[in-house]
Amino acid sequence: MRSRHGRGVHGAHVATGAGAALLLLLQVGCMSKTPPASAAAASVTRAPFGVLANGDSVHVFTLTNTQGIQLRALDYGGIIQSLRTPDRTGKFGDIVLGFDSLDQYVKLSPYFGAIVGRYANRIAKGRFTLDGKTYTLATNNGPNALHGGLVGFDKVVWGAEPFQNDSSVGVVWTHISPDGDQGYPGTLSARVTYTLTNDDRLIIDYEATTDKPTILNITNHSYFNLAGAGSGDVLNEVMMINADSITPVDSTLIPTGKLEAVAGTPFDFRTPTAIGARITAPNQQLRFAGGYDHNFVLNGAESGLSHAAQAVDPAAGRTLDVYTTQPGLQFYTGNFLDGSFAGIGGVYGHRSGFALETQHYPDSPNHANFPSVVLRPGDTYRSQTVFRFGVEK
Repeated sequence: MRSRHGRGVHGAHVATGAGAALLLLLQVGCMSKTPPASAAAASVTRAPFGVLANGDSVHVFTLTNTQGIQLRALDYGGIIQSLRTPDRTGKFGDIVLGFDSLDQYVKLSPYFGAIVGRYANRIAKGRFTLDGKTYTLATNNGPNALHGGLVGFDKVVWGAEPFQNDSSVGVVWTHISPDGDQGYPGTLSARVTYTLTNDDRLIIDYEATTDKPTILNITNHSYFNLAGAGSGDVLNEVMMINADSITPVDSTLIPTGKLEAVAGTPFDFRTPTAIGARITAPNQQLRFAGGYDHNFVLNGAESGLSHAAQAVDPAAGRTLDVYTTQPGLQFYTGNFLDGSFAGIGGVYGHRSGFALETQHYPDSPNHANFPSVVLRPGDTYRSQTVFRFGVEK
């Protein structure tokens, strides 16, 4: 990714990201075993899920690969409602936090499984300046704008086109955000593709174009619990994050603009470490966020698709590897979950899920030293994230 050198989010990383994705596909394909004779038939189906107050119908799409992994996603917010993968004994369980009903997603959801944008994460005081003009955004997180504002990408019904081929099943989501939506300039045409492959990867491809200069930062906000949704907290799960530094924040969780080395701090996940090992350490950054809720500056982002993180549940044996073309990874440990949400897996208590949000840095439009998030007419925003599911024997 070249945006560290002043180019925008749409720059030269597109070609390198696609090349790296192809290389990863070949590597994973070589390592994967031939599906057993009893492998499930891959499929993609659509069914009603509910109706919004304005009369819009919402549907759930169920994607199943030949190994039996099943993903359920809504056209409301592109929400990943459930994701069932096997543990080391072969038993399938749901590894994302989700709700049973549309009403819960509309009234309660802390972005469970959703596509978030136009700008994922926070923008200080809901303001930024682009080409000499200052824009004021909808604020919804104290004084700041968070995840696109009051009605972000997580709260709209996306167009949906399912697909199936020899190696995968998936859905293409499309949405047009009008000029001025939540304060953002330009009519934005967004396209997000979920691809569940037969070698147990979920590939998320993001694309967008605009008719005016704007800013853009899109991600998926799934909360994972590799022991199973509703099984308790994630503090025993082991995390590796391929980052030498973070962007430290102030008390409102806005970056200071500096980079801070993780060495010698509770943020050093360069070697696999239990999430809970240092989460209560006497550290100002942890106090500000009530745990981990920080952007990690990923190593290798310059080269395209790179290995960003790995999570392992020692008991169940499930593993999750994350690859991305994005320069940052927001690691969040469900600090604001308090047991007031009951979903598919039961009650979601404190730190009962973690998020690995691949994205640009928070508040990037207000920090000239951060990679650019500017998208201009005639250019196309492209990024890719791959979640690879496995089992530690």
